[in-house]
Amino acid sequence: MEFTDVVKNRYSCKQFDGRQVEPEHLQAILEAGRVAPTAKNLQEQRIYVLQKEADLAAIDELTRCRYGAPTVLLVAFDAQNVFTYPGGARDSGIEDATIVATHMMLAAYNAGVDSCWINLIDPDTVRKRFDLPENEEVLMLLDLGYAAGGAGPLANHDSRKPLADTVVYR
Repeated sequence: MEFTDVVKNRYSCKQFDGRQVEPEHLQAILEAGRVAPTAKNLQEQRIYVLQKEADLAAIDELTRCRYGAPTVLLVAFDAQNVFTYPGGARDSGIEDATIVATHMMLAAYNAGVDSCWINLIDPDTVRKRFDLPENEEVLMLLDLGYAAGGAGPLANHDSRKPLADTVVYR
């Protein structure tokens, strides 16, 4: 698939049909996250693949946004292994994990797998519920699966501001 088609047509699926993602597609999605760039190549991401009924039920208790996805990727990062920017006001953890998650989301669409980026969560509650190490911070959840019949992008999916409204040449 052409890259421009991937970035233009991918949408947040909010109704999955329950079919499991094939192992080869899941591996390709995870590999896209593995090769994503991170500051100083620290690769601080931690991806938890949740597919067991108990884990999916726990996700349903933590957010209303699983939408029936049979696989959820919990994206976290090791907060003790991040690059701290000059001045010390911020570090690379959130942005690196975001790049990783974005790579996986786009790779999913490229493989014919639908996804939805979920941030309607309390990261600390998710970390505690899944007994993640104290040094790991949860960024988001990524629903993966196949769209149910009739599912599709929101009506405003193709509504984009002109570049002149979002880009400034100096």
